[in-house]
Amino acid sequence: MGIINVTPDSFSDGGRYDRLELAVTHGRRLASQGADILDIGGESTRPGASGVGVDEELGRVIPVIEALTEQTDVPVSIDTSKPEVMKAAVTAGAVMINDVNALQADRAVETAAGLGVNVCLMHMQGEPRTMQKNPRYVNVVNDIMRFLDERMNACQSAGIARTLLSVDPGFGFGKTLDHNLALLRHLERFRELDVPILSGISRKTMIGAITGRGAPDERLAGSLAATVISALKGAAIVRVHDVADTIDALKVLNAVESVALQ
Repeated sequence: MGIINVTPDSFSDGGRYDRLELAVTHGRRLASQGADILDIGGESTRPGASGVGVDEELGRVIPVIEALTEQTDVPVSIDTSKPEVMKAAVTAGAVMINDVNALQADRAVETAAGLGVNVCLMHMQGEPRTMQKNPRYVNVVNDIMRFLDERMNACQSAGIARTLLSVDPGFGFGKTLDHNLALLRHLERFRELDVPILSGISRKTMIGAITGRGAPDERLAGSLAATVISALKGAAIVRVHDVADTIDALKVLNAVESVALQ
């Protein structure tokens, strides 16, 4: 899943692709590099980020979705928590909803059910402006698994087929470094939910904290290592900034995993 942030303030690439032509060119580049999904977002969810209104978010993402669905064959995902944006994005051509708020907004579950598209449910403790202020868990893996299971049940009760669901533990969303490391170490536990796992760990602060790389675009090597670990532990989707490099890393992993014993 290649990331296209049509925002001025995302943590890694805010402002780089916040104009239509820049976002579309970037999306076409990710598609040519081998992205299987293009994830388009118009509202930053980095720690401390302020929200944007519906009209502003629509103005950012809808033209990009329309252009990329016309110019590429790669499926498009909309990264949003707003029902109005979900509906407009699917009308424009998106085939997946990637919601950091796990469809908890008013009318979000009903809207997604009516659209009949794939949905990724992510865990976030709190909301972006405050989520990194002293996050606490009894047991981070168990607590998040319980939350995701409850959200999956809510989706199914609303009429969303289980086969359309995937889950994301939400690395960096209301978690300390130790919480994030525990989630990565035990990511295979989320297989118990019996839906695909999405891992979004690319360039995140935890990579910088481990490696000492302050700038997000200096965190490629650490991001690749974490992504390979995610895949080894069962992630079916990896959400990344660096598509070509990630594909190379996963090709090596897949080659090793598929070799027959001589």
